[in-house]
Amino acid sequence: MRIAEIFRSRQGEGRLTGTDSVFVRASGCNLRCWFCDTPYTSWAPEGEDFSVEEILARVDELEAQHVVLTGGEPMLFAELVPLAAALRQSGRHITIETAGTLDLPVACDLMSISPKLANSTPSAAEHPRWSVRHEHSRHVPEVIRRLAKDYDYQFKFVIDRPEDCADVDHYLLEFPQLDRARVLLMPQGTDTAELDERTAWLIEYCQEAGLGFCPRKHIEWYGMTRGT
Repeated sequence: MRIAEIFRSRQGEGRLTGTDSVFVRASGCNLRCWFCDTPYTSWAPEGEDFSVEEILARVDELEAQHVVLTGGEPMLFAELVPLAAALRQSGRHITIETAGTLDLPVACDLMSISPKLANSTPSAAEHPRWSVRHEHSRHVPEVIRRLAKDYDYQFKFVIDRPEDCADVDHYLLEFPQLDRARVLLMPQGTDTAELDERTAWLIEYCQEAGLGFCPRKHIEWYGMTRGT
């Protein structure tokens, strides 16, 4: 399994914000969001191949009860299945961060799904091949339905402009079974100034729409820094 980094930090997003966790970041992704905040796992993937046993040994060294399996897209890797099973056997809480386009029969306590809206598609002029591929691959309804049915879940949508909120509304109409209390909207941005500007109007929208707001606390705490 190709791994970009393994580190201990605080969860900065979602229902478990503030939770001390070990992050296992897989390198590789089937999508290419223009705003990707970990381009070293997507546009220019870095990392080394680790066996499941090597990953588990590193997690043990970092001594946290909560483990976040993230990327990139961790569902690209079949090794995720035995890795998650071993973590479950050790009694740890497992969060999997996924875009919801790929599916594996993994052990998981919280499936953190970040569907990619139309606002994520890269420029056709700058990236013609990836623009087409990303748009074709970003929405896989049958995977979303299966994950939401089989796991405790949260949905996180990246919002760049007020117009993106209408896309979330349209998305939720397609999946009426989703619990709106578990749907979180978070501002797009990689520095506090960007986040603050979008937060001002996004919080108001979330309150009106009955949806959750998701701050990106790790950027507030550490800045846009790897290993945090």
